Amino acid sequence: MNYKIISKYIKNLDFKIPDSEIYSSLSKEIPNYKINIDIKSEQIKESIIEIETSLSLIPNKENIKKINTRIVYATIIKILNKKIDKDSLEKIILVEVPSSVYSEIRKIFLFLFETSGFKEIKVNEAVNFEELHSKRKNQ
Repeated sequence: MNYKIISKYIKNLDFKIPDSEIYSSLSKEIPNYKINIDIKSEQIKESIIEIETSLSLIPNKENIKKINTRIVYATIIKILNKKIDKDSLEKIILVEVPSSVYSEIRKIFLFLFETSGFKEIKVNEAVNFEELHSKRKNQ
């Protein structure tokens, strides 16, 4: 392995249902939202990188009253191979690390909804980050 996970933490967490009207209509409106995953990275030190994997719900339609749900999960890694090539580093950041932390992010996200009374929310148990990365490269 070319890297080691040093630390993981919730960097930001938003879960806002603005009012009771939106809350009461949310069960039927949930299909009008889609899951969005975003990955960002920042070099902290020479061989230390922070990778932010975020999971959020975004509306498919313009006219829905919106809820605001987003979790940003930060993973700090140390690159062990100082001569790692750009493609391998990109794969670590966009595929390997998000794949390893996704189940934790999903668990937190589902917990928030279930605790709020929405047990029917569906979030994929797995995401093929390799496929997403390939599609992005081919665009």
